[in-house]
Amino acid sequence: MLRLSEFQESARIAWDSLRVNLLRSILTTAGIVVGVVLVVLMGWTIGGLNAVWEQTISIIGKDMLYIDKWDWTGGRNWRDVESRKDISLQQAALLKSRMESAEYVIPLARKWGGSVVKGNSSLMCSITGTTADYANTSAATTLAGRFFSPTEEHSADRVVVIGHGVYKSLYPDGNAVGSILKINGSPFRIIGVLQKQGFLFMDFIDNQVFIPMMAFRAVHGFFDRSFSVGLKCGSEAMLDIVRTEAIGHMRAIRNVPPDAPDDFSINEMKAFDQQAKNIRIGIWVVGMGLTILAFVVGSIGIMNIMYVSVTERTKEIGIRKAIGARRGSILAQFLIESALLCMAGALIAFPIAQGIVAGARFLAVDVLEQEWASVISPLIPLDLLGIAVVVSIIVGLLAGFLPALRASRLDPVEALRYEQ
Repeated sequence: MLRLSEFQESARIAWDSLRVNLLRSILTTAGIVVGVVLVVLMGWTIGGLNAVWEQTISIIGKDMLYIDKWDWTGGRNWRDVESRKDISLQQAALLKSRMESAEYVIPLARKWGGSVVKGNSSLMCSITGTTADYANTSAATTLAGRFFSPTEEHSADRVVVIGHGVYKSLYPDGNAVGSILKINGSPFRIIGVLQKQGFLFMDFIDNQVFIPMMAFRAVHGFFDRSFSVGLKCGSEAMLDIVRTEAIGHMRAIRNVPPDAPDDFSINEMKAFDQQAKNIRIGIWVVGMGLTILAFVVGSIGIMNIMYVSVTERTKEIGIRKAIGARRGSILAQFLIESALLCMAGALIAFPIAQGIVAGARFLAVDVLEQEWASVISPLIPLDLLGIAVVVSIIVGLLAGFLPALRASRLDPVEALRYEQ
């Protein structure tokens, strides 16, 4: 068992050796620095993706379900889904009259690939007709102006609430509310601008406009169209209750036989969790592959340097053994030296990684004006520093084990006779 005094003495000798050969020590840690930087950046990137995803879900609404003909995830057979009967507005109205557990039942009609025109500028986007109840969802939170009222809905007023993407594209000067936007040749007055909802890989959510359902009918018609139905559950705890009730009512409304599968889909934002998970796994796999490669290269370099160190200090090892140093002390001395090398690499890597992170966020937010990046922290969490230090120490111990073992097994007589 290594005594504390022996450990302290071994640590002091290891530190003195590193300090004397400072330049060599710094160059040796290059591979470890790269590996630690990659570990930290990978952890920061995955954490940033999680923050972006949570922001997107919280804005769109964690308590929302959507009944649709189509399955958002595309996991079903496309031909089977395409052959389903459309969901009509009458079916949506029946569901609204029967639902008891949902706070709001909101019909939605969409024109995919529609266009809006402002002066000489046009933009392809999704045009959505809905009811004033949509204003009660978190997805209808406005950046400027307001959502349309029940009165405007029932009188089919030509008013429109535009998504953040449409706003940024057509109104870079910021003066959108009150201006006129043409939809399918009909003029609509902008009364509101929605706050940004989609982040990073879901920016398409912001590329839509909302108009009253009856105004949608006048512009695009209801013929040959499948409606969606949004269900605001009130809380995440109510999701399963509302989902079960909605499935029962929709099966009855659409006359689905008891032994037949649902001919509609219940969609929610969690449907995209797997896609987000796949992106995180992809980053992790690539990051870990590069990290392992960097650590392998770094550990080989450290192992070679430690063998050189053992050879250079063979006589010193012989003297220490001759005056009573135990094998465990010699082993600890070189293991500590190797671990200190790697830990120094981790401490060098952390400010480098912090600089890269701060620079990347500044570039995304201030230069490229990517609003999604604003939810990502410009600072690397301290727990990543702890992980990086622990991993680097483990790598150092593994890389230094064979040289340290060789040093501890040197014969003191032969070591004292050694001449460089």
